[in-house]
Order: sequence, then C-alpha cells, then structure tokens
Amino acid sequence: MSITSERPAVAEDRRPAPADLPITKLGPHFGAEIHGIDLGRLTDDQVVAVRRALVEHKVLFVRGQENLDDAAQIEFGRRLGEVTVGHPIHDSGDVAPEVYSLDSQDNGFADVWHTDVTFVQRPPAISVLRAVVLPPHGGDTNWADSQLAYESLSPGLRALIDPLTAVHDGTREFGYYLAQRRQGRGNVWEGEVFTDLKPVEHPVVRVHPESGRKGLFVNPGFTSHIVGVSEYESRGLLDILYAHLTKPEHVVRHRWQPGDVALWDNRSTAHYANRDYGDQHRVMHRITLRGDIPVGPSAPSR
Repeated sequence: MSITSERPAVAEDRRPAPADLPITKLGPHFGAEIHGIDLGRLTDDQVVAVRRALVEHKVLFVRGQENLDDAAQIEFGRRLGEVTVGHPIHDSGDVAPEVYSLDSQDNGFADVWHTDVTFVQRPPAISVLRAVVLPPHGGDTNWADSQLAYESLSPGLRALIDPLTAVHDGTREFGYYLAQRRQGRGNVWEGEVFTDLKPVEHPVVRVHPESGRKGLFVNPGFTSHIVGVSEYESRGLLDILYAHLTKPEHVVRHRWQPGDVALWDNRSTAHYANRDYGDQHRVMHRITLRGDIPVGPSAPSR
C-alpha cells in the first residue's frame, strides 16, 4: 500500500540552523540514535537540535548516559520544555516529584499499547525515559509511528476518521490506585489537585502543532470509544486503527542497555514495554514535558 502524505502547509522556519548531531536513522521513516553526546552537558544549539530531531524522528535513543541521575534528567527536560510532575495520580515515593518511577516490583508495567497520559486535557508533549535497573534479558520497549500509520491508511478511511472524536478514560488503569492508595487525592496537574478521573475527548486524528502532520491519536490503554457511533462501530473502527498502528513497518524496538535514555514525541507515537522478564527487577525513571490541547484536522481556524 503506498503512503500518501497529507501535510498542512506550515510557516517557513526562519530560526538559525541548530548544531549538527551525529544521528543514525533506525529505519527509513522513524527512529534514530544520537551518538557521542552527554545529555547533561549540551550546548544551547544542541538542545535546539535535539528538539527538532525529536519532531522529525519521533523517538531518539542516546546510549552511554551512566552519569545522568534524576536531577540531571530533570534539568535536561527543563532545557527542552516545561517539566510536569511525574504523573497526575501516582505518588512519587522516594524520588523527585517530577519523576515517575516504573518499578516492576510495584506493578510498574506498561505492557499495553498506549500514549502517555491521554486521559487529561493536555497530554504531555514529550517523554524522557532512563534505564535505572534492567533485567538480564528482556524488557525491550516498542514505539509505533502514528503519523506513518495514518498516512498509509486508504484515502477513504482517512476521510472517515478525520472528523471523529474519541473518549479517553484513565479509570481502568488508575481508578483503583487513585481511590484506594491515594484516597482520592492525586498530584497537582495543570495547577489543580487531581481528584477525579473524568473522561476527556480528543480528536481521533491529531495535527502535530510543530510539523503540521496528521497522526492517529487513539490508543488501547486509554481510549474507551469513539463518539457519535454505535458501540459495535466504535469497537470495529478502533480495532482496525490499532492493528494498523502496530504493524511491524510502523514499529521500532529498543533493546535496553545500562546508561540508555529514550526520548519520544508523545504527540506522534504510542509505545509498549515487553513484560517478558519474569520476576527479574526492572526500574525505569520517566519525566514528561507539558503539552497542548490536541487539535484535529476539522478544528476551526484560530
């Protein structure tokens, strides 16, 4: 099936060219590895270059960052954008409030395809994940390119889903945690204490605010249904979109090594962490950067 790109015109970028980064692409369309940099010691131009590379490649991997601790990870995030609290609901425990610790010994799993925190009005724009404890084998993470997936749909299906809206609901994943472990009081998110997992609506197709590219913005982890169609139509459409999103040609897989850091654009990807390491220990520390309200192709001009 041929890939037909539909990209709205975007304003010409007149900013100075950023510093060159030593990048190796991992595939023809998606994913890249950056070599020979220290995320704790980047120049301003390199930070600009990383941000631009992230929009282009959608997920970036940087090895050899053993000296990066939580504080340095947070500081790097602040140079890329506005760092949020680690999670709207989860207690940060013994780590900094900006860090979300995914600890396999405390149900810290991500073994369902999802896009981070889409059950809020402003899902994070960017996520930065650092390997802290790795199992001897397994625990790889997979990312799917939602823009490539959208562009490789048939024109008729693209036209069908462009105006649709879907509901995102975090209750299934985090409702019990919020009610029982946090007694109904989460963290401060967007200036308010998070106390209720109210479902939110987002466009099924999202227009990226920087590149102008369209991408699928539904995910099995948090999308409950499509608005305005029957339950069976919703389930059928979502199953088609999920199967298409996660086709092998839309996915890149990373085998973690000590010192690895992954950065991804939450506005154009979904991801899945393999839970294939039994009772071995796996700990990952994630920070996120504040995003914007998702806008679809049918949104009125502002």
